[in-house]
Amino acid sequence: MFRRLGVSPLVVPLLSALPSVRAVLGAGVQSVRPRRVIFVFTPNGTVPEEFWPVERDGRMEFGKILAPLAPWRDRCLVLKGISNKVRGDGDGHMRGMSCLLTGIELFPGNIQGGSDTPAGWASGISIDQELKGYFQKDEATRTRFGSLELGVAVPDRADPWTRWSYGGPNRPMTPMSDPGQVLRYLYGHMKERETMGSVLDGVRGELRTAAGRLPAEDRAMLERHLELVREMEGGLKREADEKLRVGPPEIAEGGGSGNDSIPENMKRQTALLVNAFANDMARVASLQFTNSVGGARMTWLGIQEGHHALSHDPDLNVDSLGKLIRINTWLGEQVGQLVKQLAETPEPAGEGSLLDHTTVIWTNELGKGNSHTHDNIPFVLIGGGHGFRGGRMLTLGNVAHNRLWLSLAQTSGHELTRFGNAGLCEGGALDLS
Repeated sequence: MFRRLGVSPLVVPLLSALPSVRAVLGAGVQSVRPRRVIFVFTPNGTVPEEFWPVERDGRMEFGKILAPLAPWRDRCLVLKGISNKVRGDGDGHMRGMSCLLTGIELFPGNIQGGSDTPAGWASGISIDQELKGYFQKDEATRTRFGSLELGVAVPDRADPWTRWSYGGPNRPMTPMSDPGQVLRYLYGHMKERETMGSVLDGVRGELRTAAGRLPAEDRAMLERHLELVREMEGGLKREADEKLRVGPPEIAEGGGSGNDSIPENMKRQTALLVNAFANDMARVASLQFTNSVGGARMTWLGIQEGHHALSHDPDLNVDSLGKLIRINTWLGEQVGQLVKQLAETPEPAGEGSLLDHTTVIWTNELGKGNSHTHDNIPFVLIGGGHGFRGGRMLTLGNVAHNRLWLSLAQTSGHELTRFGNAGLCEGGALDLS
């Protein structure tokens, strides 16, 4: 068909959304469908007995913590038996956080944690930024931002407990925790185009006037400046020609950033993230709830103690255990709201919903808070972005989480065979089909 149209396969991603082309290509369009991924972090481990599903009559049954995801049970893949096997410098929380998406050791450093060994930043890129780089290299998958790093109540300080996304060795990515800042970042350019255009008009005229009064060498330099101005004008024109598929969400400025603002800011960040995906501004995102050792006080649940402090209480403390279950169930509800909005938002570039083309990965830096274990870290994959078969819990044999990131990369079209610590990639990508 493309030969008949006189075009090369390179333009398939541009034409495949047209109804007449979809009618001819049919299922073949799926080969160029967008693949998106959202990494969701919540801290301090989970409550295993209320997190891991059980199987009854061939059906996966959720406990209290995953119950909010029940409407999408058939789209959920729960992975049990995945461990963060990265060792080296830093305490359990530091390595749990900064090695989670990177799969590689922390550099030696002077940040002292709860162990005898201080540490620095992660020594490699994180999987979200690796995928961003892969997508941005291809015109068919390139987006305006490439990735978004959002947070909710992430502390202003920067250390291995507060950063899980890395652009490379020693390059922690700072999440945006202020919804107003995110709104301006995504849509502020729309208000600035007219002002910028008039400024460029004046600059161009002034440069040309000056060029006539300068020696040849300086005129050549000014010509390069004019070329830059023309490039900026071209960029503004392209932005002006862009039509938002979905208008910006109504997000009020301000609202605070304190502990009691957490529920509202979670709603705002979720709405902004889904809206950005609907406008194809990025295909990779992370949503970080507080941080490793996060001490949020869930006062809206009637809980006054900090999350981290509760997570250290012994299992026999029934009161603390009940509060941890309520906290983790509330976190499950927040993931459920993200999934719900993705499911209710039509896919702008094709069939189905955003959820059909997105994989949400909900995880944690620990398997259990009071033991600081990196074994059995909770991983829940929701959605249809990468062809993983849902409706089940897959029990694995204490495998390194590096292999999960290989699976994610390869199902994104990125044929990685090693990621992070190469020694932890033995066995290759996990088969999640």
